[in-house]
Amino acid sequence: MKNIKNTAILFFLLLVNFALACEACKLQQPKVTRDFTHGVGPRGDFDWIIVAVIAALTIFTFVYSLKYLVKPGEKGQDHIKNSILN
Repeated sequence: MKNIKNTAILFFLLLVNFALACEACKLQQPKVTRDFTHGVGPRGDFDWIIVAVIAALTIFTFVYSLKYLVKPGEKGQDHIKNSILN
């Protein structure tokens, strides 16, 4: 149990280190994305439109994945999930 806890802590610390942008990349980013991404940020209006569409799709997918995870809605006895759960 202690080994799993230590591994989880190490993984979290490494994940946080790679998730945040380095100092050189912070200088190239716009104010909105300065601490989150590496490399150059969106340069023009079309790039921001692409970012907004991708963000909307991500939020839409996340909401529906939670919705169907909490209440899947399959009630039939012949559904494939019953062969696993029973």
